Amino acid sequence: MYKGKVVIITGGGGGIGLAAARQFAAKGANVLITGRRLEALEEAAAGHPNIKPFVADASDPEAANLTVAAALAHWGRIDVIVNNAGGGVLQPLEQANAKAMHDIFAVNVVGPSLLAAAAIPHLEKTKGAIVNISSTYGSKAAAGLSLYGSSKAAIEHLTRCWALEFAPKGIRVNAIASGPVESAFLKDRMGLSNEQIEAVKEQERQMIPLGRRGEPDDVATWILNVADPEVSWITGQIIAVDGGLVIS
Repeated sequence: MYKGKVVIITGGGGGIGLAAARQFAAKGANVLITGRRLEALEEAAAGHPNIKPFVADASDPEAANLTVAAALAHWGRIDVIVNNAGGGVLQPLEQANAKAMHDIFAVNVVGPSLLAAAAIPHLEKTKGAIVNISSTYGSKAAAGLSLYGSSKAAIEHLTRCWALEFAPKGIRVNAIASGPVESAFLKDRMGLSNEQIEAVKEQERQMIPLGRRGEPDDVATWILNVADPEVSWITGQIIAVDGGLVIS
């Protein structure tokens, strides 16, 4: 289903992004993975000739056009954009400052918007798809996650608006609202200590109806499902893949 297709995945050096890249590549797609650290990207792409690394910081306004240009230089087309790069902090509002607010929205809202805008002409040619990665906490309230959660709520609303705006161009837009998965996100992106991470994980296990945190492939499978060109009558949807956390 993906043979010869071209996929861009931001934040593709690990976790959900890397799992999705490997699944796309296994089905014949050519995949450009982006991230901030070349070493991590090269390690992720090693042994996968269909996966190419490209250094780009999703919070950098210049990154979108450069990322699109890189994919076109490699393969001459774009079929799928996966806006996976994300950031956040577990932080009471009274401890937040303007920089923290700016940084979260730069990665989680502005970056995906700029990449989508840069890719529109190319996705129109291929009748492609955009998959935005949201979170359970884009709709589920939690203390200390007001900034992160509101940024994910924003990407969910953008998903619905883009779906209407891009439908006449033949571009579908959906989002996956991921629950907690086993990755380096809590340490690398949320800045928690090892003790805090274990406490959060245990709390999440107790809250998730299916009794476990997810694996990256649990979410990656659904990214491929909604991006599949044969799934042509779904757009503007937010699909929860979280073990039931959102309803707990």
